[in-house]
Amino acid sequence: QVQLVESGGGLVQPGGSLRLSCAASGITFRLYIMGWYRQAPGKQRELVAGISIGGSTNYRDSVKGRFTISRDNAKNMVYLQMNSLKPEDTAVYYCNAAFSRNEYWGQGTQVTVSS
Repeated sequence: QVQLVESGGGLVQPGGSLRLSCAASGITFRLYIMGWYRQAPGKQRELVAGISIGGSTNYRDSVKGRFTISRDNAKNMVYLQMNSLKPEDTAVYYCNAAFSRNEYWGQGTQVTVSS
């Protein structure tokens, strides 16, 4: 059974930091492209950051220079370090794993940036 379990969300003040973690099980993790998506109320889900099997990364423009995605293939983990958080970063953040025609999602973790 495939599971992606996110953790690390919460309430943080503008300018603060959070580190999201995603623990994967039931997949050959090293073969999967991993990504973090987010969905704010009333908006479509959007890609925040992705990391390839080789470690190449990509980010949406609005988070470049503030967010860093990383993976640990030995631990089947993917992380999203979020710095200089802004109120517009408020959303539910989802972990995604994709390989060939297989795609899996976590249940999401809420990130709220507010003073």
